[in-house]
Amino acid sequence: MDNVVQPVKIPHTLLEDVLAIVLGTLMVSFGITLLKQAGALTGSTAGISFLISYLSKTSFGLAFFLINIPFYWLAVRRMGWAFTVKTFSAVALVSLFSHLHPLFIHFSALDYFYATLFGNVVMGIGFIVLFRHKASLGGINILALWLQDRYGIRAGKLQMVIDTCVVLASLFVVSREMLAASIAGAVVLNLIIAMNHRPGRYFV
Repeated sequence: MDNVVQPVKIPHTLLEDVLAIVLGTLMVSFGITLLKQAGALTGSTAGISFLISYLSKTSFGLAFFLINIPFYWLAVRRMGWAFTVKTFSAVALVSLFSHLHPLFIHFSALDYFYATLFGNVVMGIGFIVLFRHKASLGGINILALWLQDRYGIRAGKLQMVIDTCVVLASLFVVSREMLAASIAGAVVLNLIIAMNHRPGRYFV
């Protein structure tokens, strides 16, 4: 009988978690900046925050922070305090970074379709970094991760359905061309999550 070497679970250190959350939120917020400057949308709570910012004078960062507050109750009850603290920190950092990025970078010429797709790619990678360190960006992410852990429902597939609905709700806010680009971007984002974040793929 061949000897099978069992993988050893090595938990992330506190420093690794902190660096990962900062890195992940920088990537997500940069993707959000691309979408914002292109006038595009995305799904989930970020998409709702975009709609609020487009329809009112409320900044994306403030809307995103406030919308996530009710979901922390579910996070504490179902995912624990460690996950909730990490998620709260991630949401706060994305809100902050999405305000700071435009102060340092602005695109004078930006193709909306390219910006929408690339912005969602960057956001998807940022989400994976956060998920791997047991954090999320609140809202639908919390619900999706809880359903995946509890019932085995793939987080990426669930978010893809919800995100598409959110983007479709923006039909009267953006042009049809921008709506098509936004839907394509939401699909790309959630394909990245579905391919890279699933039960049993990683050991820690």
